[in-house]
Amino acid sequence: MTNTNHNLKRFKPVLLSILRITSAYMFMLHGTAKLFALPHIEMFDGLQLMSIYGLAGILEVVGGTLLLLGLFTRPVAFILSGMMAVAYFMAHAAQAPLLPLMNGGEPAALFCFIFLYIAAAGGGAWALDKKLGKKA
Repeated sequence: MTNTNHNLKRFKPVLLSILRITSAYMFMLHGTAKLFALPHIEMFDGLQLMSIYGLAGILEVVGGTLLLLGLFTRPVAFILSGMMAVAYFMAHAAQAPLLPLMNGGEPAALFCFIFLYIAAAGGGAWALDKKLGKKA
């Protein structure tokens, strides 16, 4: 192993936490936009809570908060990864399945795979799971 790889490897748990926290925060913003109009996005005006977008907003806020804190990290990340896979195929893939840049599905695809990685890797050094003695 080269010296550079060894030096970077020691930051892996912290960088995993930073990836989890920043991804969860950005994901939560999708939910707060849907449910609380924060930030306000016109497309979600008049959103019905008992709709697919309402359910997505609830999962984004609740799941995003749990991921941000690193609580129940692996199962929550797995569920959210699946949610994003479904979102990609329901809302974007029909337009151009292999071209997320063209079909508007790039965020859904990225969230899907980031969350899948977090489900496998755990919450990192700064996860509450680790502090509470749960499997990180």
